[in-house]
Amino acid sequence: MEYLDFELPIKELMEQYQTCSLVGEESGVDMKLACSQIEDKIIEKKKEIYGNLTPWQRVQLSRHPDRPYTLDFINGIVDKDSFVELHGDRNFADDPAMVGGLAKIDGQSVMIIGTQKGRTTKERQRRRFGMSNPEGYRKALRLMNLAEKFRIPVITFIDTPGAYPGLEAEERGQGEAIARNIYEMCQMKTPIITIIIGEGASGGALGIGVGNKVYMLENTWYSVIAPESCSSILWRSWEHKETAANALKLTPQDMLKEKIIDGIIEEPLGGAHYDPQIAYNNVKKNILTNIKSLKNFTGDELVNHRQEKFIAMGRFVG
Repeated sequence: MEYLDFELPIKELMEQYQTCSLVGEESGVDMKLACSQIEDKIIEKKKEIYGNLTPWQRVQLSRHPDRPYTLDFINGIVDKDSFVELHGDRNFADDPAMVGGLAKIDGQSVMIIGTQKGRTTKERQRRRFGMSNPEGYRKALRLMNLAEKFRIPVITFIDTPGAYPGLEAEERGQGEAIARNIYEMCQMKTPIITIIIGEGASGGALGIGVGNKVYMLENTWYSVIAPESCSSILWRSWEHKETAANALKLTPQDMLKEKIIDGIIEEPLGGAHYDPQIAYNNVKKNILTNIKSLKNFTGDELVNHRQEKFIAMGRFVG
């Protein structure tokens, strides 16, 4: 496992624990007590560090290279062999940065859509680090329209530093594609549940983020701009990214306080990458609970519920 700068004290304790276990195995000496004491120290240190995270540290955790991505969550929550990935926007191309398809969760049919980063350097380049082109948003809209036709709940997973900012994306109508998705999602007569599983930045997130219910995992962030970009605009440098992260109020706790989201999904101590199965189970439970709560809404009621939710956000002071 890779460790972030603020996690180095945990790394040192983990190395001590591994050394202790190895000495016990090789020498035949009973090291159980010593190893147990180190384990206790590890738990205490984790509680100390992860119980007092700064906004910038949460941003770093959301980007942890071992953190589960959209396809990991899909494979972790759907019924075995039930996910059928669908490709293409029927207009230009298939965008690997946006994935989606039909699946079943405990027998419940769902349409799952999400931004997908890559593990290897080659895959990250192919998926553009989870930054979608216009065809990605148009593919997402095509799948949502298909789900609406058969009244299948839509689940969206957000983990993106933003929509792809390249020239070719602008030439093919990046802004229009995102705006069209927001417009159409506001009028869809099927339940939409949105979960931010990593980074939730700018219009790139909103393009699949208009849901009846919006949740964030514990170590994620959601904002109009990334801290580094904010810092570069205000101070012409990335050096003030921590200050920017504090000012942006981008943590799940901030979002819940401002009523931008409906709740926070708990992660295992230290983040979803420590025990992905716990994160999968918590997300799955959340999805099934919300599908049940929205099941009896009519199409028009779902539309009104979604629109009123987003209209109520923010406050204008004259």
